[in-house]
Amino acid sequence: FAGLLVPGGFMPDKLRRDPRVLALTREFFEQGKMVAFICHGGWIPISAKILGGRRVTGSLGIKDDLENAGAIWVDEPVVVDGNLISSRTPRDLALFAKAMVDFLQANSGQQSARRFAAER
Repeated sequence: FAGLLVPGGFMPDKLRRDPRVLALTREFFEQGKMVAFICHGGWIPISAKILGGRRVTGSLGIKDDLENAGAIWVDEPVVVDGNLISSRTPRDLALFAKAMVDFLQANSGQQSARRFAAER
């Protein structure tokens, strides 16, 4: 897989309690794969402890949680910081989707090259 998309809503609050979800999130992040989240989806990267020093956005309801996890919260529709892509609310979906597509297009060759090298 080339990336991980964490949706919003309140399910991320339950998923963040599953160590397999957190391990997968860390694995994608550490491999430079896209980790994207919107709204309350930021709870999973918070619990995966991958946000320290990173610029992100998300639902205003988790702003304090993001900052307490060491992230730099900014009030923008979409924030891209390396392989992290974050968005505030469903109102920002068009820009969020464009940022994910742009990231995947820009990095698809790198992912394929790494996969090819690993198979050799």
